Amino acid sequence: MITERPVHRRSPGVAEHAPRDRIALLRAYLALTKPQIVELLLVTTVPTMMLAAGGWPDPVTFAAVLVGGGLAGGGASVLNCYIDRDIDQLMRRTKRRPLPANQLTPRAVLIFGLTLSVVSLVVMALLTNWLATVLTAASIFYYDVIYTMWLKRRTPANTFWGGACGAAPVVIGWAAVTGSIPPLAWALFAVVFFWQMPHFYALAVKYKDDYARAGIPMLPVVRSMSRVNFEILVYTVLTVVASLAAWPLGLGPIYGVTAIVMGLVFLAEAIRLVVKTRAGDTVNPMRLFHLSITYLTVVFMAIAVDALI
Repeated sequence: MITERPVHRRSPGVAEHAPRDRIALLRAYLALTKPQIVELLLVTTVPTMMLAAGGWPDPVTFAAVLVGGGLAGGGASVLNCYIDRDIDQLMRRTKRRPLPANQLTPRAVLIFGLTLSVVSLVVMALLTNWLATVLTAASIFYYDVIYTMWLKRRTPANTFWGGACGAAPVVIGWAAVTGSIPPLAWALFAVVFFWQMPHFYALAVKYKDDYARAGIPMLPVVRSMSRVNFEILVYTVLTVVASLAAWPLGLGPIYGVTAIVMGLVFLAEAIRLVVKTRAGDTVNPMRLFHLSITYLTVVFMAIAVDALI
């Protein structure tokens, strides 16, 4: 999910003269923020804010959450790259990231990540409210310290316990608009939380050998495919159930129909993966991975539409 760049041996501490080198350096810093992940986080945050506001939220609050949330997600991702630099160089999928590729020094990356994180909290504190700010700080801390440094390396349940980080922007966005977190916000939190298991398990199946090489106990590495299939199905069902539970809490028919249709499509793809795996057929887990992104995007787009009508 991160753009991979070619190896550059020049240290960021050395003066950069050629425009091409400066552009490569900027691209390396941008890659550390994992912009595709930040983009996906904003896909869930913006519709939630619109729903909380009953339309378009206050422009200042809206801009503050977009900027502050984007910086928080980027800063947390940069710190994640700093912490995981030892295992990233062991995995084919990540060995060309800026740190393993020697494009940047660990010190430069650490400073960059801390700076983005601190600035994000300043923006949230000045332009939103204490609840949204505290939740943002807790999310950064949980992702980098609890998940990346501890859970990811020690338990196959790392994806489950780390799911709170990916779902946090939903409640942060709602809290920024209203200063509270009602049941509907928690229901949408549950949708994103449960969604992350089939989403990331599919990725982990694809890159099982990579995770094994790095010593990361992702579920497909340490458990049978039967167990992985079971959890994919269970959490896909829970995702769909959570999406339907959110409907009567304050959402309209556009959302409801979309949640039903997309939920059936998502569930059908999960079942397809499980059936083909059990039959011994060649499977492409990335189909489920990519469809899961489409599912989440379309469902939250329906939330935005409902908020505007």
